[in-house]
Amino acid sequence: MFRAVTEQTRLTTAETVHEERSWLFTVRDRHGELDEVILVPCEDGRDENDDATADRGVEAWVNRCTHEAQRLDRGFGAAMRDGQVVCPKHGSMFDACSGDCDNGDAAGTALVSVAVAVEDGAVYLTDDAYEFVHEGAIEDGETGAADDAEGDADDAHDMPSSTSHIGF
Repeated sequence: MFRAVTEQTRLTTAETVHEERSWLFTVRDRHGELDEVILVPCEDGRDENDDATADRGVEAWVNRCTHEAQRLDRGFGAAMRDGQVVCPKHGSMFDACSGDCDNGDAAGTALVSVAVAVEDGAVYLTDDAYEFVHEGAIEDGETGAADDAEGDADDAHDMPSSTSHIGF
């Protein structure tokens, strides 16, 4: 199910992360579960006039607020303000470089980090606990085999999944 990562996986460029302010991708953890990770720019201790833009700072965090597991990037970019990732639900702000939160409902917690490296301007996934699956949100990737067999994979994404018999 899970294979050990023996080589670094190239994700994107540091320039792209800095221009777009965040970059979302899907991973598979050691237990075979899918999860999302966001790359965000980290300017910790960097001089804005630094010409070494090829290795600009980038950090990676599991795409989940520590307060109520709210997705920080809901598919259209994480909200960023003054070097912090903003939770869209309650407004808690996490330092983009450390993942720490000192305000709002998530105060005193930190985002779950994912190891990445920036080399020659490219960002690589280096965390052995995760395997790269695809760019974008979980739902942007593979559909379930049952949906494919029935030919209605696109329809499955239009409606929320529910086991309830109640309709509205």
